[in-house]
Amino acid sequence: MSKDLYQVLGVSRDASKDEIKKAHRKLALKYHPDKNPDDKVAKDNFKRVQEAYDVLSDEEKRAAYDRYGADFEKIRGGGFNPHAGGFEGLDLDQIFGRGGSQTQFDGFSDFFEQLVGGGRQRGGGHPGQRQAPPNRRGENIRYEIEIPLETAVRGGATEFYLEQEKIAVNIPAGVDDGSKIRLRDRGQPGRFGGPRGDLILIIKVSAHPFFKRQNKNLELTLPIRFGEAALGAKIDVPTPNGSVTLSIPPGSSSGKRLRLKGQGVAQRDGTAGDLIVTIQIKLPEQLDDASRELAKQFDERNPLSPRSGLSF
Repeated sequence: MSKDLYQVLGVSRDASKDEIKKAHRKLALKYHPDKNPDDKVAKDNFKRVQEAYDVLSDEEKRAAYDRYGADFEKIRGGGFNPHAGGFEGLDLDQIFGRGGSQTQFDGFSDFFEQLVGGGRQRGGGHPGQRQAPPNRRGENIRYEIEIPLETAVRGGATEFYLEQEKIAVNIPAGVDDGSKIRLRDRGQPGRFGGPRGDLILIIKVSAHPFFKRQNKNLELTLPIRFGEAALGAKIDVPTPNGSVTLSIPPGSSSGKRLRLKGQGVAQRDGTAGDLIVTIQIKLPEQLDDASRELAKQFDERNPLSPRSGLSF
């Protein structure tokens, strides 16, 4: 988080919530991994944009960042780490000053409280009176849920149990393995009256018996009969949008790939991937005498050299 978060989103430091939200949406679409496969720079930019939005969209985090800068999480979280940024390599003499330093602070606890803004009350307060501890936001909870491929592609409602609590969530269409969904204020309770943390769901997509996902495309191995492959056929194929008729060209061999455009995974920009269908010819495990004779005659009438040139 070394780069200024406002610069990451391309907004001014007095930007409104709506301006921050619009900037995040624009950059998230630009750098989304689905639109930039195998692009490490885009992936890193997408991560930085998400981190910047996570801070600047939260009023408490934004206020802490504006006050403390990149080290706001260390200070906001309370406590003091002598090896954290800004104090690395300093010993207690360097912090307090040599000779009689503890007379300036009433013990270590006062020093820590002053460091994080919780020291003695100044002005009209009574001597020795301490301010109430600052309220502190609860910790986020990360939880993995498994959903079927159909729900990942189409979207829809799903339910799960977390610590005996039943939680319902709407899955947006197009999520993939590793996608995250944030449920606001469903994490750990806050301290001293602070708000709850968030529940961050990590999506795991279970395997489908017939379909596989490859980025925004879906892949299907389609079994067909010998006659359908030899003579051609029209076959109804299931897709996320319902059944679609696929034309099998005459003379199709196993391994032939056919494409159904727009029948893959829907994207946020309104486009969709394709469904790639791979032909697989299925034959009966047993043939009667008449069928074997017909197969022999077919082979003799249609000579092929399918293994010509095959070598190691």
